Amino acid sequence: MTQPQWFLIETEQEYESALARYEQVKRASKNSADHKEKILLVHLISEYEKENRNLPDVDPIELIKIRMADFGYKSADLANEYGDKGTISKVLNYKQALSLTMIRKFSKLLHIPADALIKEYELVG
Repeated sequence: MTQPQWFLIETEQEYESALARYEQVKRASKNSADHKEKILLVHLISEYEKENRNLPDVDPIELIKIRMADFGYKSADLANEYGDKGTISKVLNYKQALSLTMIRKFSKLLHIPADALIKEYELVG
């Protein structure tokens, strides 16, 4: 199978195609052709989103929840990415702050600029 040739993403349809392809190659092993394609897709998707997506002005946790809904993710998906269900639950319920590692991982997983996740927000309890 030949790999698709990627160019700058200019339309919503191209964006959706890029996201779909990213989902197929996101676990590609390093130094493989799919891994190189994944890196390119991350860059192209990110650039398109910077130009065409206005993130809502909400706290980082709400933004995470919105993007989870956009992608159809559950808290278990975040736990798979981060590795700890209990911590994810605490974060999503405002009982624990996001860590730098979480910000990095969730930024990639949910296509959220990291600077949108570092805003301060109130914790409960």
